[in-house]
Amino acid sequence: MRTAARASPKLQPILRPAGSVDIPALLALERRVFAADRVSPQSFRRFVASPSAALIVAENGGALAGYALVLFRAGTFVARLYSLAVAHEFSGRGIGSVLLAAAERAAQGHDCLFMRLEVHARNQRAMRLYERSGYRPIGRLDDYYADGGTALRLEKWLASPASRLMKPPPYFHQTTDFTCGPACVMMAMAWAGLPVRAGAALEYRLWREATTIFMASGLGGCGPFGLAVTLHRHGLRPEVHVSHPGPYFLDGVRSEDKRRVMRVVHSEFRREAGALGIPTTFAPLGERALREALDSGACAIVLVAGYHLSRGRTPHWVFVYGHADRCILLHDPEPARDEAGRPKTSEGWAVPSPLFARMSRTGADDLRAAIVIRKG
Repeated sequence: MRTAARASPKLQPILRPAGSVDIPALLALERRVFAADRVSPQSFRRFVASPSAALIVAENGGALAGYALVLFRAGTFVARLYSLAVAHEFSGRGIGSVLLAAAERAAQGHDCLFMRLEVHARNQRAMRLYERSGYRPIGRLDDYYADGGTALRLEKWLASPASRLMKPPPYFHQTTDFTCGPACVMMAMAWAGLPVRAGAALEYRLWREATTIFMASGLGGCGPFGLAVTLHRHGLRPEVHVSHPGPYFLDGVRSEDKRRVMRVVHSEFRREAGALGIPTTFAPLGERALREALDSGACAIVLVAGYHLSRGRTPHWVFVYGHADRCILLHDPEPARDEAGRPKTSEGWAVPSPLFARMSRTGADDLRAAIVIRKG
């Protein structure tokens, strides 16, 4: 991602999608703003016509003040801010912020949860713009630009904070890659008013009680029946909703010995859930049923495709506690972090319902799993 832009009164430019008629002005802006790594005429023509791109121009007084170019990839929830440019005569007047906000709206309109970009490490003006707008560093690419410069990779989660819609329940973040389920159990316990001591000791104890999964290497996470049995043991009333009887997550494990262990443990958790009288429905929990459960005073732990939220490859559990304004309100146990890498307290996130429906299915078997939880 390349950015150029220089204080004067803020402007309110006219924003609109770019058309073929804008290409000469866009090329002239490229030549004035960027010394290298310019978008070519052929690329501009392609982006104007492509459904996988949003090219937004800002006009002021009939003049091209700047543009933003966002790219989308089918099958992902990530948008890429490929380029943002502001004419020098309009710099320092808020055009960059307006274009960035428009680019984010375009990404949300394509059901994207994340915006990612690259910015030259020496471009401090652009870095300040992105930091003010909530972008955080996720990596760097050496020798990325034509001048040999380093690119800093930034990312922003585009879901709205849920705290503006509903006061969120207590939040506990996971401290390992494999304890999203136990962290959600801790949040359910706190939601129900049960005593919960924050810290890794309880998190790991719950993981030992609920885990069913071997990963390809290292420790694994938890399946729906293990979590349900654990919730029941700690005084809550879980109801399991899964799209098929299982066993689950076998497609991520190569070792037949590990797969055998997973099958045995899964069967035992299913047997124990039945013995405890935990209601089980072998059908997905639809959006309407989820909303009705939330309205009745329940919460839920829902499985989502990990790359949508946690940026990992594995399935991922989230804690759902409400809905409002056509959004599902949730805590993601994978925490956002500050500049020092310390986990931040979550205000909850409001994820649009259609997007949540697409997120809450995972794996080659299109698994959909949720545990509705009521107070004991």
